[in-house]
Amino acid sequence: MTSNFTTDQSNITPQPSRRSVLRAVMYTAAAVPFGLPLAACATGGGGGEEATSAAPGGEMDAKNPFGMAENTTVDAVIFDGGYGVDYVEFAGTVLAGLHAGSTVKVSPSTQIATELQPRFVGGNPPDLVDNSGAQSIGFNTILDQLEDLTDIIDAPNVEGTTIRDTLYEGVLAPGTYGDKFAALNYVLTVYGVWYSGSLFDKNGWTPPATWEEAKALGAEAKKAGKYLFLWGTEAATYYQTLAIESAIKEGGDEVRLALENLKPDCWSNDSLQATFTIMKEIIDAGYFKPGGSGTQFTAAQAQWSNKQEALLYPSGSWIENEMKDQTASDFQMKGVPSFSVTASPAMPATALHSTAGEPFIVPSQAKSVAGGKELLRVMLSKEAATNFSKTKLAPTIVKDIVPADGFGSTALVSQTEMLSAAGTDIFTFNFVNTYGMNQEQLPIWNSFLDGKKSVADLTKELQAITDRIANDDTIDKIEVS
Repeated sequence: MTSNFTTDQSNITPQPSRRSVLRAVMYTAAAVPFGLPLAACATGGGGGEEATSAAPGGEMDAKNPFGMAENTTVDAVIFDGGYGVDYVEFAGTVLAGLHAGSTVKVSPSTQIATELQPRFVGGNPPDLVDNSGAQSIGFNTILDQLEDLTDIIDAPNVEGTTIRDTLYEGVLAPGTYGDKFAALNYVLTVYGVWYSGSLFDKNGWTPPATWEEAKALGAEAKKAGKYLFLWGTEAATYYQTLAIESAIKEGGDEVRLALENLKPDCWSNDSLQATFTIMKEIIDAGYFKPGGSGTQFTAAQAQWSNKQEALLYPSGSWIENEMKDQTASDFQMKGVPSFSVTASPAMPATALHSTAGEPFIVPSQAKSVAGGKELLRVMLSKEAATNFSKTKLAPTIVKDIVPADGFGSTALVSQTEMLSAAGTDIFTFNFVNTYGMNQEQLPIWNSFLDGKKSVADLTKELQAITDRIANDDTIDKIEVS
């Protein structure tokens, strides 16, 4: 089957506090080319018509399609997460070589909303923003303050090829809101459950495909003095993502649509309840490493990737790069798709959660709109995209970049294999990001993973968040179909 899906950047946004209008976004997952990958967290103020920077521009031609002025300093604020910021710095160096006298100032941030909302309100936002991470800005609060980026896609890249022709199918949809292409999602993210190939080979373990197999593996892990799973406080909702993936695979598209459209009792769906129930059994069996709610998330991840205290960890494909300095030698990181509840789910076992992520935006009131767009154009060049995949071990939306050996990365090869096996059975969901739910959901999931909440408690509290947003008339809803 081919699943319809909406935007997902795996980012968490603060709850929107003013009314804005967004139309539904929907598209169909494209078939993955053979052997190639498809698809890695107060208000913005303003309103009315889109404002455009009045900064003086340069001459527009094929080598300067947006008319970036000479001696421009491009102001870029980049989320400093699993991919770091050096890939944008690399593109900035390329830009400086193309435009003598111009430079790129890259400012790392892990608090995008906190740091940039005042700048949006003040009318002096950066030229380019990677609106990602747990503190990203809700798109429904700033949509009318963002440039439409279609002209970037229709421009020639640095090598002279129209950028649109160099991209994978479907990758523009995650940043399209109604008829506005407002965010360019740069990275193709594959979600899965990650493990050490060498550790599994050494012990004769097989990565699970169902939750029952995972539970059985937990018993084997315990015999070996290890845990099945672990978590860190800021990433407790990684297990919510895993549960939703499992439920969608088990119950089909109706599960996704109920959650996306904030339906009453959507968290009580049979497939979700079955997933929550077996997760609770695994927690109660002692197969989760205790203390995760009091452990910083990368420290917890290092207990998996470096100390190998647990066998499995659910995450997006940014995990390898995020933990590259804290991973045991010969770890051989690999991934498998999220587990189904039974052996006969509605979607195949190979069905996969994947989407384009890391949304880059160009504010209309930026000092150099042309500079922000030019930096994005350079990032989409073959040179910059290859640099990203080689150094971050993850694919971008630019196709024909990753070689068969994945630049020596077992995780990158694993992503390619998962995407190839999934074919058109690729899905995603975006309601958590759309409505800024994560901050409220985190303590609930930390408590559940700690063993302090029942399935009924988890269901009731998650539904309460959904119902509050659904019944809040100050928040326009996005109907997903």
